[in-house]
Amino acid sequence: MPARDLAEVYRRFAEAEGTSPLSARVTVALSGSAEALRALETARARQPAGVLAALHDLVLAGRAPALAAAYAAGDGEAAAVAAVDTLLRTPDAVAARRPVRTVETARCAVLYPAVVEAARRAGADAVGLVDVGSVGLDHHLDRLGITYSTGQVLGDPSSPVQLSASVVGNRPVPATAVPEVVARVAVDPDPVDVTDADDARWLRACVAPDQAERAARLEAELALMRADPPQLVRGDAVEVLPDAVGRVPDGALPVVTTTWALSRYPLESRLRFLHRLDEAAAGRAVAWVSVEGVGVAPAVPTLGDRRASGHSTIGVAVLGGSVLHAEAVGRCWSRGRLLSWLADS
Repeated sequence: MPARDLAEVYRRFAEAEGTSPLSARVTVALSGSAEALRALETARARQPAGVLAALHDLVLAGRAPALAAAYAAGDGEAAAVAAVDTLLRTPDAVAARRPVRTVETARCAVLYPAVVEAARRAGADAVGLVDVGSVGLDHHLDRLGITYSTGQVLGDPSSPVQLSASVVGNRPVPATAVPEVVARVAVDPDPVDVTDADDARWLRACVAPDQAERAARLEAELALMRADPPQLVRGDAVEVLPDAVGRVPDGALPVVTTTWALSRYPLESRLRFLHRLDEAAAGRAVAWVSVEGVGVAPAVPTLGDRRASGHSTIGVAVLGGSVLHAEAVGRCWSRGRLLSWLADS
């Protein structure tokens, strides 16, 4: 990408950055530095969010003291100068970082009732959570607390991680607790190990340096995950799904969860994902809970909604010894902060 186009990308990112003044100021500085743009021009990972996270990672690792001081003081001008200097001194360290990974917990407010519904349909009193492609508490949803606008409270009310979500429509979410979780499995081509210092630091680096409340929440989330870390299965979910499901002990229902993960795959691969689910269910019942854009999850009804409708469909399916039947049990908006439950509880 030519430097002029790259500068425009950074300027637009800065204009859209509404939560972190420090990040916006640093991004503007990078867009206005010809030397910085040249350093980024040939880099593989040159998108603004990734570069900002890489700079923050150097700060957290103690490798960028001037930038660290500017961040600590909340000094945008000093941060701008120090960020450009840090990039020019360590271009490889900034450009060759892994993708931005963020812990998104709001989706658990949607997953929780859907997992309950899947277990109810399968008659399961124990489950294993097999999460595909996300970083966060999807496989720890039983260990956080969720308060809905209807007054319902699910999960652990004493958990250090508390969520809230709004419910619209006439039907409440199921009031039943998630069955005992006996296995937690994370499937990802590049899984994040929360017990690894470098991986955990990278998650911290993906939070802007002036978002203290978000950083504190991340620490609580990391502590929760480290207390019972998931088994990590590295690889393409389409290929390794049967192995991941096999990590769930006999007697427990494997519940595969996909939250905005299938949109990364072409239709052919999504259909193969269903085939892999069917293979995994050859000798046991397996449930699939999906939260995907309208029409993204194969076999999950669209409810007549348009693909570009701006919301996602919550799907539940139980496989094993019969033809796959998936049902849309709800809709959600804002990555799980607002939902409408449709299934009979």
